[in-house]
Amino acid sequence: MTPAIQLNGIVKTYTRGIQKVEVLHGLSLDIEAGEFVAIMGPSGSGKTTLLNLIAGLDTPSSGQVVVAGDRIDQLSSGELPAWRARHIGFVFQFYNLLPVLTAGRNVEVPLLLTQLTSAQRRQRVAAALQLVGLADRAEHKPNELSGGQQQRVSIARALVADPALFVCDEPTGDLDRESAEGILQLLQMLSRDRGKTIVMVTHDPLAANHATRQVHMDKGRLVDNVWRAE
Repeated sequence: MTPAIQLNGIVKTYTRGIQKVEVLHGLSLDIEAGEFVAIMGPSGSGKTTLLNLIAGLDTPSSGQVVVAGDRIDQLSSGELPAWRARHIGFVFQFYNLLPVLTAGRNVEVPLLLTQLTSAQRRQRVAAALQLVGLADRAEHKPNELSGGQQQRVSIARALVADPALFVCDEPTGDLDRESAEGILQLLQMLSRDRGKTIVMVTHDPLAANHATRQVHMDKGRLVDNVWRAE
C-alpha cells in the first residue's frame, strides 16, 4: 500500500538578506494512512516547516512531497489552494473562529465555495458538530464557548469537508489539561475509527503520547521514530 504521505530527500532553504539558511537537510519520511503522528523537537528544529510542506502551505527547495497520491511540490501557487481545500483539515493552537458567527456558521465556512445546497451544508455541519460532541452548541458564538469547546468547533470545521489528512499545530497549547485531554481523545478517535491521517506538532510529551508514532527532530533532521506499544 502506498503511504498517505511520502517525503523524499526534502531540503528547505530560506534567504535572509544575503544569507541562505538551510532548515531541512535531505529529510525523508513515510506516514501511512490512518496514522496519528506527533512531530516533536526543540524550537528551531524544523517541525513547523515540515508541517507546512506536508500541508502544501510551503514548497521544498528540493526533494519530493507526495500527499494523497499527488506530487504537491510540482503544483503551482494557483493550484495549491484548491488542493488544500480537497485534502487538508487544519487545526491550530488558536482557534481562528470568526467571532460574529455562530459555531454552526463557523463550521460551514469551508463549504461555502462548494456546489452543495444550503440543505446539504446544514446536514454536514450538524453531523460534524455531533461528531465532536457539540450538537447542542450550534447557535452559540465563540465568546459563549470554553476554550476546549472552541477547539472542538475548529476540529468540526476541519472535518466538515471530509479531508483525509489533518495537520495540527500545537492544538492543545492554549488549553488546560482536562480540555486538552478531551481534544486528544477526539483526534485519536478520528484516526482510529474514521481512518483520518493526523500529523501533529507539539512540545507536550503528554500530548505526543496519544499518537501512534512520535517523530523527533533536531536541527532539521529526523533523529528518532517511536511507535506506541498497543
